Amino acid sequence: MKKPVFLLLLYLLLLPQGVCAADAPAPYGANLFQGNFGQGGTTGAMAPGDRVVLRLWGGSLNVDTILEVSPSGQLDIPEVGQLNVTGLAQDKLQDALRSKLAASGHADSQIYLAPMDAQPITLFVTGNVPKPGRYSGSAADPLLSYLDKAGGIDAGRGSYRNIQVRRNNQVVATVDLYPFIREGSMPPIRFQNGDIIVVPDKGPTVTVTGKVRTSARFELPEGKTSGASLLKLVDPDSSASHIAIKGVRNGKPYNTYLPLGELASLQLADGDTIELLADAAGSTITVTVQGAVRGASRFPVRRGARLDEVRNFIAVEQGRADLNGMYIKRKSVAERQKKAIADSLRRLEESALTASSASTEESQIRAKEAEMIAKFVERAKAVEPEGVVVLSDGQKIGDITLEDGDVIVIPAKSDVVLVSGEVMMPQAMLWSKNNDLDDYIKGAGGYNSRADQDTVLVMHPNGSVSHDGDTIRPGDQILVMPRVASKNMQAVKDISQVMMQVAVSARAILGLPTLY
Repeated sequence: MKKPVFLLLLYLLLLPQGVCAADAPAPYGANLFQGNFGQGGTTGAMAPGDRVVLRLWGGSLNVDTILEVSPSGQLDIPEVGQLNVTGLAQDKLQDALRSKLAASGHADSQIYLAPMDAQPITLFVTGNVPKPGRYSGSAADPLLSYLDKAGGIDAGRGSYRNIQVRRNNQVVATVDLYPFIREGSMPPIRFQNGDIIVVPDKGPTVTVTGKVRTSARFELPEGKTSGASLLKLVDPDSSASHIAIKGVRNGKPYNTYLPLGELASLQLADGDTIELLADAAGSTITVTVQGAVRGASRFPVRRGARLDEVRNFIAVEQGRADLNGMYIKRKSVAERQKKAIADSLRRLEESALTASSASTEESQIRAKEAEMIAKFVERAKAVEPEGVVVLSDGQKIGDITLEDGDVIVIPAKSDVVLVSGEVMMPQAMLWSKNNDLDDYIKGAGGYNSRADQDTVLVMHPNGSVSHDGDTIRPGDQILVMPRVASKNMQAVKDISQVMMQVAVSARAILGLPTLY
């Protein structure tokens, strides 16, 4: 009985979250509520309307009174004068007054100055928050504390720029959190019992990705949809030169590609996606040299330069550098290798999901096999190919046009042969012209029980890979591949192909899944 549907459901359950679709950037400021604004109490900051108990004695002063902070943030100290306490932490009051007294010639006076015991207040947090409800705190607690207690702001719906504080059905304060995120600026708010904090729906939002310090969804200020308002928030990389915008205008898809400098005058719309790109081609590129070299390891060269132009400037370690083994590691090649591995993994997934079973017992085996393949695929996706470009046929180095980011590798000469993979004792052995492949395998203890004796790769210092083990050269690496065993012959073929691609592109053996 065929059971591909069962295997499909099992495989989907095994997929990690986020595999089917790329995660959209979080709203700008979403990390505000990953801290502890809502934890513990605060000493609070002084604000207009706060009342304090003041006692002064000794010297020429004798004061015992209750004072209130004026609308301008001042305490009127009898016989001393005004003390500015705007924004001053409550636990710093006495220090501030002591300095004031010393400056006015009353340093010998004793001081007691403290806020009057505040009664806890209860207010409401509602709107686009995960946990709307009634919360207790202090009148001096910051807005962020109450928002944090309510779970922060709903990332998909809530506004970070138009938070309202309502009192007696009137809006008494409107808070934009962006200045706090960028500059630490927050308007002082003295809460009262019964106040309501409302997080309304978000305003027009655009998503910015690409060559920026932080990809995010930015909420535009009300009535300001020009690119100029966005540029005040976005921090482009120095390499950014152009923008690609996707959105909707008049119900139709909208796409445009412009120089970055034109963003300021552009009118944006809710839902736009803006990608910053580094498309300005410079006149020079940078190549790096690794291996048996001395001196400079980075070279700026003209765009379009060829390898022969650069070789003359590379100072190598004489007698140690293997010039015939020179090869290049190239990003564009690594990307193509990565895509080829991804295509093979897709075919492997398909073969695992469509495998048929003739019995209940075999169906259970296929289900377990699908689980193991899912883990194998996850590991394989993490492999990063090296993008090796072989330059030498063992006799002559070929010339090639260089690309930005190329890494020129000049290996060191070696007198050893490394044997690894599915052998009993992986090790490095002294090269001998009298030894062939079998001699080196025997020297490593022979094949182990997992070895595929028909698939042995020889990796040469110049980056090339061969199956021909008749001639082993100094510095070679012998890689014995594992045998894939399964009744699902298509799975065997696909897994073997992936393992071969990984071995060639990353010069490593990927852990073999346990199949039945």
